[in-house]
Amino acid sequence: MKNRTLLDGWMMKPLAAASLGAMVVLASGTALAQKPASASAANNKPAEVYKPIPGFDLSSIDTSVDPCNDFYKFACGKFAANHPIPGDQPEVDQFYALYNVNTQSLNGILAKAAAGGADRTANEQKIGDYYKSCMDTDAIEAKGLAPIKPWLDEIDAVHSTRDLPTLVGKLQRNGIDVFFGYGEQQDFKDASKQIAFVDQAGLGLPERDYYLRTGAKDETIRKQYVDHVAKMLTLAGTPAEQAQKDAAAIMAFETTLAKASMPVTDRRDPEKVYHLQTIATFHQSIPAPAFNQFRKAISSPEISEINNANPEFITAMMKAIDDTNIETLKAYMRYHLLSGAASRLPKRFDDENFDFYGRKLTGQPEQSARWKRCSNAVNGALGEALGQVYVSQYFAGDSKAKMLEMVHDIENAMERDIDQLDWMSATTKARAKEKLHGVANKIGYPDKWRDYTKLEVKADDALGNKFRGTAFENDRQLAKIGQPVDHSEWGMTPPTVNAYYDPSMNDINFPAGILQPAFYDPKQDDAVNYGHIGAVIGHELTHGFDDEGRKFDAKGNMSDWWTPEDAKKFEQRTDCLVNEYGSFTAVDDVKVNGKLTLGENTADNGGLVLAYLAYLERAKMNKVDLSAKVSGYDAHQRFYIAYAQNWCENSRPEVIRQQVLTDPHSPDHFRANGAIVNQPGFAAAFSCKKGAPMVPVNSCRVW
Repeated sequence: MKNRTLLDGWMMKPLAAASLGAMVVLASGTALAQKPASASAANNKPAEVYKPIPGFDLSSIDTSVDPCNDFYKFACGKFAANHPIPGDQPEVDQFYALYNVNTQSLNGILAKAAAGGADRTANEQKIGDYYKSCMDTDAIEAKGLAPIKPWLDEIDAVHSTRDLPTLVGKLQRNGIDVFFGYGEQQDFKDASKQIAFVDQAGLGLPERDYYLRTGAKDETIRKQYVDHVAKMLTLAGTPAEQAQKDAAAIMAFETTLAKASMPVTDRRDPEKVYHLQTIATFHQSIPAPAFNQFRKAISSPEISEINNANPEFITAMMKAIDDTNIETLKAYMRYHLLSGAASRLPKRFDDENFDFYGRKLTGQPEQSARWKRCSNAVNGALGEALGQVYVSQYFAGDSKAKMLEMVHDIENAMERDIDQLDWMSATTKARAKEKLHGVANKIGYPDKWRDYTKLEVKADDALGNKFRGTAFENDRQLAKIGQPVDHSEWGMTPPTVNAYYDPSMNDINFPAGILQPAFYDPKQDDAVNYGHIGAVIGHELTHGFDDEGRKFDAKGNMSDWWTPEDAKKFEQRTDCLVNEYGSFTAVDDVKVNGKLTLGENTADNGGLVLAYLAYLERAKMNKVDLSAKVSGYDAHQRFYIAYAQNWCENSRPEVIRQQVLTDPHSPDHFRANGAIVNQPGFAAAFSCKKGAPMVPVNSCRVW
């Protein structure tokens, strides 16, 4: 997922649920550290009024471009000129446009809750006081390092590796990513079970290859990272010369972890990140006394088995810890603590953290306004408390009914498409339809809201609220281990501008946040909405049958339900997509990674064709005149233009480079053209002649 933010303390599964991508998650702790600002009245509300982009954006269309040559430039050619990148964003696209609108809406709710009053509900007190403390930068400055000093003191008190397990558990419980990852997941081979997992983690750079790739660009980033680590340590009181030595040693230690980490392409294969072990076997990697200290400190129940997602990493990590000077390990934890807490520390820490993770890595010149960051921080920590109010004010009731109708149309289209496949056997078709019929549809918001009674929020404790919110979510997740699976639970908050498919749950999820213009626009006709949100629905549904999703059955269990012949034919078709997308140059000399992006490319292609087939059937039922023109375009053309406009963007080169290296989604230009060029109705809709650049000789068609 082109996931620009991470939830504080969110325990990610080794195989994350597949999402639409190129979207913004409204969350509490961003991957880019944020710049504090004055808590003045001007900063407490949006400086401008954000408006959604219409579902059919005529202003973005460049009619001077032949749609048969480059459909993306035709549909989105004027988007960049109309939407210059603000200094506080890495890029502008449809998702950021809606993100800004939704954040503005959340801010209105929070400003009212923060104003206080005896009539506030318990949830209004929590969301209001969380927001108020985050916005109070004067108080944050006045407290200095006092809120984090107990943590720094505990790190300083470490004398040997025997002291590490409890401290590491405490740090991870509060969202500080050190050494490795630990969390809860459904058992891949028995989705009725919830088990513990342990996995690779602990890196300060985005992923392993940032430590290992050769070339001037990556060497520069590594040097900048070391300088950044040294500056953060210096700000916290380490003498400059010692901080530089510590930073170099931290880099060496993290490089050792990186070498033992799986490449991003391997981590897309669920079979490569599933190694279920008895706890006795696992203790050969991390001895029982040390692991049990860690487990208790992170608030995990006792376990009898664990998914050791990357056994080689755990072994290498333990050796690296033994081989590394204790002072280096302390400096490593100190840095990650400061970085993880930077958004609630004095300005000098937040500025420095942003300078590296924002300005240098993504080319973003400025940090977002404090009101944006604090609004999204509340959504990350108390997402369903805030989301309940958001839904009542901004999600129209008939939107859910219309979405369900579209979902059922697209599911029916997939069933018809499966029946028509000439390369799949009857046996595999039957199992595919069994899985399709088992998909659960979650639209808008959960049926029951989360209880935040046990989460303490104080109006004058910004860092404490952040850590307590993260610990609350950590404890909630880990408490699932050994318990029945709750199929009503959501993995995203209602205001989130995103969607996802979860292979273990076998469900598709569409939060209320994305069911707004431009993705779903009640003012537009079905042609536009099926091209926009319909293709999103089809995308998520297709994830259940991409190269990852196809390995899970109707009950969410990882099992091989394909005949060997059909599996081979499927791989031949996906190889076509790997080669097609791998030939695209994204930026400079960096090409799209066809293997890394295979799942998303499959979902883009499958989702678009399913949405188109569903729209044609719906139009037939509603007796729609497909040739009738609206704003100069007939129904077929409006459908394809709407789809392409899902991906209109204006991005900084640094963002595109980082995306291509780490993200399982192709850049937006290729998401649009790559999917459209493989659709049977496109050429006819725009009267493209045989041999036109956008009309392929051999279509890459999986579903």
